[in-house]
Amino acid sequence: MSDDTPRPEAVVRPVVPALDAILGLPIRVLDDGFVRVVDYLGDDSAVVQAARVSYGKGTKRVHEDRGLIRYLLRHDHTTPFEMCEIKLHVRVPMDIWRQWIRHRTASVNEYSTRYSEAIGAAHRTGPGAWRLQSSSNRQGSGGVLPEDAGSRFSEDEADLHRRAREIYESRLAAGVAREQARKDLPLATYTEAYWKTDLHNLLHFLHLRMDEHAQLEIREYAAAIGGQIVAKWVPVTWEAFLDYRRESMRLSGIEREVVSALLGGDAARAAAVADARGLLERREDGSLKFNQERRELEEKLERLGARAPWLESK
Repeated sequence: MSDDTPRPEAVVRPVVPALDAILGLPIRVLDDGFVRVVDYLGDDSAVVQAARVSYGKGTKRVHEDRGLIRYLLRHDHTTPFEMCEIKLHVRVPMDIWRQWIRHRTASVNEYSTRYSEAIGAAHRTGPGAWRLQSSSNRQGSGGVLPEDAGSRFSEDEADLHRRAREIYESRLAAGVAREQARKDLPLATYTEAYWKTDLHNLLHFLHLRMDEHAQLEIREYAAAIGGQIVAKWVPVTWEAFLDYRRESMRLSGIEREVVSALLGGDAARAAAVADARGLLERREDGSLKFNQERRELEEKLERLGARAPWLESK
């Protein structure tokens, strides 16, 4: 071995005391769900270590680990975050699990109702928790039903769950195969799974599922995973994720032009830009047609403390 050859060094497995303290402990979600950490690999220092192997002398300008992690996340250098992995055990209603499993960047092993009897619990909705369909988002909700109306739906739900379970158990008792007996169980039935993913893909999952446009129930799981697990596991990465993903704002070319005009005090030009790019189409009565892109721009302007000039006449 020549003098220039790097000498192999002993490696100590990263340990995160804050995460070890909750290892295996269920974090309750919804009425009967949970998420718990089964195992993990790496920590903030593993992200830094992987980055420095990749960039070599180029990272000498970055003097602090925190600064490097923030640089990586800010500029979408994702591979170093893939060096960290975590395995979670989750208990989740089947309808929410359908959304969860769409994230195909994880290794999954789910509880099988072909081999075992279905979990005897189903997600219940309280009288004050029945949400109304959003008028502006076909796949979202907005507001809630009055509690007196919701009480009837909660009672109906309880009866449906009870009856479906009775039918399922009677089929099993008669010797019907589990794979067929299960077919009429409600989607509210809980399932369990081991879900193992790397930190990069976990952050992507959280970015989508913590968003206010995601369904409330899966947002509760994402909030538990993010705030009670990831924040303990990789606190520096979590801080950067909040800054550059959760709390950041992405502007399209049109949006940048509009914001630039408003910053220059030229509201008329801002409106002209939006109009020229098709965001201000109007009906015969002069009212604005619904436009999702324009609506999102209005929301961004509101977050920036500004008001869309075309709204002034409202």
